[in-house]
Amino acid sequence: MDTLQLQSFVMVVEMGSLSDAARKLGVTPAAVGARIKALEQELGVPLVKRTGRFVKPTLAGTNILERSRSALRDLRDLRTAANSGASTSELRLGVFPTAMTSLLPPVLKRLYTKQPDLKILVTSGTSIELCRKVDDGTLDAAIVVEPQFLLPKSCDWRVLVEEPLVLAVPRELASGDAHEILRTQPFIRYDRTLLGGQLAERYLQEHSIDPHERLELDSVLAIAALVDQRLGVALLPDWAPLWGMGMDIARIDLPHRPPTRRVGLIWAVHGSRVPLAQAFFAEAKAVFSEPSERRPSKSNRPH
Repeated sequence: MDTLQLQSFVMVVEMGSLSDAARKLGVTPAAVGARIKALEQELGVPLVKRTGRFVKPTLAGTNILERSRSALRDLRDLRTAANSGASTSELRLGVFPTAMTSLLPPVLKRLYTKQPDLKILVTSGTSIELCRKVDDGTLDAAIVVEPQFLLPKSCDWRVLVEEPLVLAVPRELASGDAHEILRTQPFIRYDRTLLGGQLAERYLQEHSIDPHERLELDSVLAIAALVDQRLGVALLPDWAPLWGMGMDIARIDLPHRPPTRRVGLIWAVHGSRVPLAQAFFAEAKAVFSEPSERRPSKSNRPH
């Protein structure tokens, strides 16, 4: 049994496909299949089975899945500990795209005043991708939107900031009724594969609003730029930096307790870099607990 066999087994189960796992690992599907077959021969039981187009673990595969992940994490930690003290000076951090320019900079500024020699390797990706990478040990921690699935016991997640859904409109519509605007103005939809877009869809359905949809995008900043160009209105998480970028847009609070997107930090609870992840969370929490200048309401925004 070797690391590559365990890694291939775990990746196939997570991806549900030999070919997808092979792409992630940078090898051929035949190589992945051979590794898993060798592991099965050594253990004496089948670990995966085909179900239609997908590959799923057998009962034996399910029984060893978490232990396989744990073994891979332990091996990575051993290599890290042997690598000239890198475990105390390097953090592999994931950040979803919007947080790269809003959440990350002030936290790093505060953290580096206390740990100037700290090295942080930053990876961008969707929240779902980043959670998976923390779970499999590729990342030590990640700033993500609150996971909508049950986290494995190997991970912890804590809230940093809450962003209620708001209506972004061209400034001349700032005094209008939110629901009337949604029913009459062209609508720019936030991608429904993302949590913010799912919250927006839920709100529209709960209030029986069928907007005149114009297009769908996965970037808060890009959507705001389109609103600035008078191409429509949008339901977006109340991302604080958006309102100070000089765009000619306004924010209207939604009535009836709008849904809220929560952003926080997920990290692996075992391994040599846990103290660094916890220190990062503490500094991030301190940043977002500090009083900040209150945003002007829709009635007193500067023109």
